[in-house]
Amino acid sequence: MITLLALLLAQTVRTLVPYVCAAVGGALSERSGVVNIALEGILLASGLGAVVVHVSTGSAVAGLAAGVMVGAAFGALHALLVLRAGANAILSGLALNLFAVAGTRFLLRALYRSSSNSPPISAFRVAEGSSLLVRTFADPILWLAIVLAVATAHFLAKSPTGLRIRAAGESPEAVLSAGLSLGRLRAGAVIVGSAICGLGGVALAYDQHQFQSGMSGGRGFIALAAVVLSGWRPGRAALLCGAFAGLDAAQIVLQDRMRSAQDLLAMLPYVVTLILLGVAARPRDSRGGIAAAGRDWTRAPAALGKES
Repeated sequence: MITLLALLLAQTVRTLVPYVCAAVGGALSERSGVVNIALEGILLASGLGAVVVHVSTGSAVAGLAAGVMVGAAFGALHALLVLRAGANAILSGLALNLFAVAGTRFLLRALYRSSSNSPPISAFRVAEGSSLLVRTFADPILWLAIVLAVATAHFLAKSPTGLRIRAAGESPEAVLSAGLSLGRLRAGAVIVGSAICGLGGVALAYDQHQFQSGMSGGRGFIALAAVVLSGWRPGRAALLCGAFAGLDAAQIVLQDRMRSAQDLLAMLPYVVTLILLGVAARPRDSRGGIAAAGRDWTRAPAALGKES
């Protein structure tokens, strides 16, 4: 029993980082007034970018930096399409997701002559003989993700720049009347948020010790659901991601012990996500509810879609 709990805890922590990074990055973008559904694609592209640089240089730190930069590049492209070209944010995010899926497969074939996975890598090493939990909690990306989640929540809630970013999403007229650039605030939030999401892609690839085609496995969309359910608050979104990561970890750990129900267990995180979103989208009635009637769950706070 103790061994099972240790396995479950370790797997939850390992699974947590991509969810948290994607959710925190997505929440930052959405609070500025720009929907970013490209989280799934950013996880994929950043993971491959990190592995390619790691294989080329042998440096886990260089790979990490490359993955974060790939995430930022995706954010810059999304901001350019939405804020400059006037593209629909949903369509832009969908296009980036499709581009990431096709692009990563193309690069795998071009670089490694494989359509499924990259060569193996050895990420941040831990002393031989360390216990499972020690190896799990010794991961520097885990602590970096936690620091970023706390810092982002504090930044949005307490800092002057965070207040301006929230105003860009909730009251753009106030931003413009103060003589600030609405476009720059939004673009900066999207790029930084995408870079944070990119860290999640790095964590995903480093945890698997290679890049695998489609390895994000819907985590970006589940993180997006956490953002919506949290009311676009990064701190709450990160906590919700802990629950989703626990469900994901449970189905991974239990699959070896319940082979007859592997497919059902694999569906568990997605089914729970759909149920929660369905409950959240229900109008408030006499029995109580989470969401107010008529709320548009595809949009960030009030000002989404208004041009600078």
